Amino acid sequence: MRFEFSAPTRIVFGSGAVGEVASAAKAMGERALVVTGRDPGRAGRLVERLRSQGVSVAVFGVPGEPTVERVRTGVEQARETACDLVIGFGGGSVLDAGKAVAALLTNGGDPLDYLEVIGKGRTLARPSAPCIAVPTTAGTGAEVTRNAVLASTGHAVKASLRSAFLYPRLAVVDPELTHSLPPAVTASTGLDALTQLIEPFVSVAANPVTDALCREGMARVARSLRRAWEEGQNAAAREDMALASLLGGLALANAKLGAVHGCAAALGGRYPAPHGAVCARLLPVVMAANVAALHDRATGGPALRRYEEVARILTGRPDATIADGIRWVYGLCADLGVPPLGRYGVPAAEIPAVVAETQRAGSTKGNPIALTDDELAEVLRQAL
Repeated sequence: MRFEFSAPTRIVFGSGAVGEVASAAKAMGERALVVTGRDPGRAGRLVERLRSQGVSVAVFGVPGEPTVERVRTGVEQARETACDLVIGFGGGSVLDAGKAVAALLTNGGDPLDYLEVIGKGRTLARPSAPCIAVPTTAGTGAEVTRNAVLASTGHAVKASLRSAFLYPRLAVVDPELTHSLPPAVTASTGLDALTQLIEPFVSVAANPVTDALCREGMARVARSLRRAWEEGQNAAAREDMALASLLGGLALANAKLGAVHGCAAALGGRYPAPHGAVCARLLPVVMAANVAALHDRATGGPALRRYEEVARILTGRPDATIADGIRWVYGLCADLGVPPLGRYGVPAAEIPAVVAETQRAGSTKGNPIALTDDELAEVLRQAL
C-alpha cells in the first residue's frame, strides 16, 4: 500500500470562526483583495473587521461561474491596488477565483498558460500569494482543494488550474454563514457535497485516509441535508453539512472524482447551469451506470463492495443493497426538487459533443470503471 495525503496548512471550523479572519489576515499581509459573489454586501462585516485591523481592502466581485476572463481582471485589480493577500468569501466559484488570482499574482502569465486540457498546462513555479478561503455555502469544499475550476467562454468548457500551491494558507469554515441559504441552493450545494464524498470513496485512487473522511461525511449528509433544506436555521444540520463539505473537499483533493464531475465540467462550459445542480441531477444516474458496467465488466473488483457500503451508510440499514442506495439518492433528489438538465437548455443533439469532452476531463479518470461513449450518452439522455 502506498498513498499520499495533503491538505492546507491550517483549518479553523466552528460557529463564529469568521471572526478570526481579520487577525489572521493581518499576520499575512497589508492589502487584501476580498473576492466576493453577486452581493458584495455579504462581506461587509468582514471588510470592516479587516480595516479595523489596519488591513486595506479592495473588493472584487465574481457574479457567476469563474471564467478565465474574470480571473484576468481580478489579477489586474490586485496588482493595481498592490494587494499582497487574497481572501475568498463566498461559494465555490468565489473561492476558486480567489485561489487562481493568488496563484497568478506570484507566478505571472495568463490563466491559459496553466490550465489543463485547453491551456498549456504549465506548472506553477512559485507559491501563491497568501490566500484565506471562507466558504458561505456547504457543497464544493473548495476551501481545501488544490485546484481552481475556470470556464473558458472561447473553448466552451471548464478546466482546472491545478497545483499544491493552490491550497489556501488558511480555511475558515463557519456554519453560521450558511444559515441564510435558500432551499434551492442548499439542495444543489448539499448534493454536490454528497457527490464529492461518494465519488472519491469509489474512485480508483481511494485510500484509507480518504475512505475515513468519506464515511464520516456521507453519514452526516444522510442525516442532515433534508433537515437543512427544510429548516434553514437548524444549527445542527447546517454544521453537519458544512463539515461534510469540508471532508469532501479533503477527500477529492487526494482521491480523485469521477464521471459525474467529468460530465459537469463539459456541461458547465457550454450551458448556464449551476455546477451543484448539474452534479445533483447526474449523481444517481451515474451511480446506476457505473454499477451496471461493473457488473458487466469488473465483478471481481472492490468498487461494487464500496457501493454496497455507500448504500448502508445512506439508508442507515445494515442489510441495504446497492439498488437500495441508488433508490435513496434518486428519492432525495426528487424530494429536494432537483431539475432536469433540459431546464438549462441542454439539447439532446449536443450529447455526442458533451460525451467527447467528458472523456477528456480529468475527473473522469478517477471513475471506478471506464464508461463507454454509449454509456455516457445514455447517462446524459436520462438526465435531460
